[in-house]
Amino acid sequence: MADELELLRGANPVPSDAPHFGDGPLDHGAERRLERLLRERPSGRLRDRLVPGTGRPRLAWGLIATAVVAALALTLVLSGPNTTPAAAAPRPLVVQTGSTPLPLDRLAERAAQAAVDGSPRLRKGTHVQSWSMGMSEDKPPITLPEERIVRWRADGSHTELVVATDPRHPGRPVLSDAGGEPHLVDDGHVISDQTYPPSWSDAPPQSPPPHEPARLRAYLTEAQYSDTPLTTPQLLDAVEVLLDHWTLGARETAALARLLAGAEGLRPVGQVTDRLGRPGQAYVYDGPGAHHMLVMDPVTGAVLGLESTFSTAEPEYGVKKGDVMSYSAWMR
Repeated sequence: MADELELLRGANPVPSDAPHFGDGPLDHGAERRLERLLRERPSGRLRDRLVPGTGRPRLAWGLIATAVVAALALTLVLSGPNTTPAAAAPRPLVVQTGSTPLPLDRLAERAAQAAVDGSPRLRKGTHVQSWSMGMSEDKPPITLPEERIVRWRADGSHTELVVATDPRHPGRPVLSDAGGEPHLVDDGHVISDQTYPPSWSDAPPQSPPPHEPARLRAYLTEAQYSDTPLTTPQLLDAVEVLLDHWTLGARETAALARLLAGAEGLRPVGQVTDRLGRPGQAYVYDGPGAHHMLVMDPVTGAVLGLESTFSTAEPEYGVKKGDVMSYSAWMR
């Protein structure tokens, strides 16, 4: 614990003697340290990621400190002995028996062919349905389903609409943690509906992604605040960040498919139907502690979804091997 506390102190993005402390936005160096604080893993027991579509940290497994445990117990579990989650956690996607895997290089060729006329075009903003797991030491894990739509305007302002909904169970109550305490809300309940003033940035992922594989790799590396080439798990994380900011056009989709075709350990396994009922090809990567499945459109090469499941049990948090940790499904 002492080593981890020292790590947190050393990664403090705004030390007390910083010139902008309490007086303005973080500078570029502070933003990099903050991002590394959220993403780096000092040991095999820590794995912090961002909740898809929200930018909020979510604990996937392990806990940093007792204070974090207490916060999660208050904000990510249902209170009361007679309350239960509105919807059970989604089951892992299942590859269709007997289906033929489509190699990623062939899918990349299809994506390049589909991008010849340049349509559809890149659009800033996203439309994503996500499921994310919250855990504590003394309550069963719960799954929070949300849908998020972000649209940008010509003047640089943008709107963000977030609703609690689960398309697997239309019309049924949904579990939400809006307001800090998990509770049931009606399907389609608006969690937030906000308009943000104009803002611009020339740094990834706010800047437009390129449509050449080599430049896209550099873009995603910068978006991950990394100084070294991305590993396959880091690349998948970067894809999630990218798609939570941009709706890719055909040329960007083709570049991403070509980039993924070179990812070490990402292998084709066959056909799946995603949680929005769309047919896709599945590509999996088995990393330490987690099994990742990328779902891609077999015709255009577009990324449809990304699922992470636990590859080992975490009995102290009520998690079994194969439980879905998180899932995102992106729409146009």
